[in-house]
Amino acid sequence: MMKKNVLISGGSGFIGSHLTGLLIAKGYSVSILSRSEKQNKGDIFYYKWDVINQTIDEEAVLKADYIIHLAGENIAEKRWTAKRKAAIIDSREKSTQLLYSVLKTNNKKLEAFISASAVGIYGAVNGEEICSENMPPANDFLGYTCQRWEGTLDFIENLHIRTVKIRTGLVLGKNDGFLKKLLPLFKFRLGSALGSGKQYMPWIHVDDLCSIYFQAIVDSNMEGPYNAAMNDNTTNTIFSKTLARIFGYPIWLPNIPVFVLKLVLGEMAIIVLTGRRVSSDKIEQTGFQFKFKNLEVALRDCIAK
Repeated sequence: MMKKNVLISGGSGFIGSHLTGLLIAKGYSVSILSRSEKQNKGDIFYYKWDVINQTIDEEAVLKADYIIHLAGENIAEKRWTAKRKAAIIDSREKSTQLLYSVLKTNNKKLEAFISASAVGIYGAVNGEEICSENMPPANDFLGYTCQRWEGTLDFIENLHIRTVKIRTGLVLGKNDGFLKKLLPLFKFRLGSALGSGKQYMPWIHVDDLCSIYFQAIVDSNMEGPYNAAMNDNTTNTIFSKTLARIFGYPIWLPNIPVFVLKLVLGEMAIIVLTGRRVSSDKIEQTGFQFKFKNLEVALRDCIAK
C-alpha cells in the first residue's frame, strides 16, 4: 500500500524537522519544500521552490495528500523596520498564494491543508482575559500579520479543502527556538524577568505541537483555528524563576527595565513585554491530550542532555 504523503513548507526548520521525524515514525512519507537542492533520504523527498519569484516544483504539491504550511520569516529575528515588517507579511501571504495557485490550476484535491498561525492574532496586550478562537484579531502589527496570514487560507478553503489553522504559542524544544537564546544567560546565573514580569507566556512543548499537527491530519472533523498553547497562567516571572531553579539558583538580578529592552529590540520589544492568556479548550475537546502540562517538566526535558 502506498504511504500517504505530507508536504511540509518550512520543513527544515525547528518545528518542521521535529514534525518530519514524527510523520516518518507514523508511517507517512514526507516531502519538504526547500530553497536549495537537497538529496532525498529514504521517505523524505526534497523539492525546490522560490517564494519571491513565485516558482515551485509542482510535483511536490501534486503528489501530496496533505500540506502542512510552516514557512514564513522569523518574526523575532531582526528589528522591525518598515521593510522587515513587509517581509514578514509577504513571506506568509506569498508562500500561501504560490501553493494555492498550483492547487487551483491543477484542480488538486488534498485531504487537508494545515497552516501555522500564532496566538499573536490576539495582539500584543497584557490582561487577564482568556483568548478563545472566536475572538476578533487585534488591531496591532501582530494581530494584523496573523489576520493577513490566515486570510490567505480562505482561498484554499474555497477550493473545498479542509483547512486548519494552528495558532501557536511559545515553542519549547531542545537546543532551538526561544530557549536557545535564553539558556546561556541562565546557565551563567544572569537570568532575570523582563519588564514587569507580569506578562503571560502561553507555551507549548515542541512534541505536543507536532502531535497537534498530527491530530489535524487524522481527525477529519478538525477545521478552522485552534490555539496550540498551555493555559496554565505562566507569567514571565514564573517562567524565569522556574528556569533559574532548574539551574540551581534563585534569581538575584532585578527585572530588565522596559527602556533597555526597547533600546535593544526597538518596536519588537512588545513580543517579550506583552502576552495574553489563551484557552486550550477547543483542541482538548477533539480528544487531544497534552503530554507536557507542567512548565518545569517541559523545561527539564528540553535542557536534558
